[in-house]
Amino acid sequence: AVAIEDGFTAIFNGSDLSGWKGNADLWSVEDGSITGRTTAEHPLKFNTFLIYEDGPVADFELRLDYRIKAGNSGIQYRSQIIEADKFIVGGYQADIDATSKYTGINYEERGRGILAERGQRVTIAADGAKTVEDFADREELAKELDPDGWNHYRVVAKGNRLSHYINDVLMSEVIDNQEGEAEKSGVLAFQVHQGPPMVVRFKNIRIKTLD
Repeated sequence: AVAIEDGFTAIFNGSDLSGWKGNADLWSVEDGSITGRTTAEHPLKFNTFLIYEDGPVADFELRLDYRIKAGNSGIQYRSQIIEADKFIVGGYQADIDATSKYTGINYEERGRGILAERGQRVTIAADGAKTVEDFADREELAKELDPDGWNHYRVVAKGNRLSHYINDVLMSEVIDNQEGEAEKSGVLAFQVHQGPPMVVRFKNIRIKTLD
């Protein structure tokens, strides 16, 4: 197990889904990892999530390791529960996909869509206008990802600044000032995506509240 850094709290015990809620047909613990699995026999009609139950997150740093085989997943944060019985949430997502096309981007699930591509720092004004700064090449950043193995995701949300790092490299950043859209707090959750069969795994999940 990974040593927990100063100020961080483990939010997954490594053995069961205590503190998390989702569709038990899709989510389980395998080999010390939270595992989201869809099958060809029971294809998903909609995206659904495993939701962290211990209160909302606001200003925080989240660290975890993930691995994906096929399909698309993501880490929702400062998100809102839209349909509790179906475990559907909407909000900011640190994206993950098996082809590395979307991994690292900031995607607003059930909202404004892609807020920042990989390699972009996007400032969203109060009226929704976007200013885009390209700080790195999208394909060069993809070389930092291990498509078949474990990767380390770090999500930092402080005030209106949302930063996604993978393997300690900045992938995207959003400064969200849009009135009526920017979220200051909400739930944390993991996604399994509708579509073809997929498996995603998360482990060593820990969080720190930022002052």
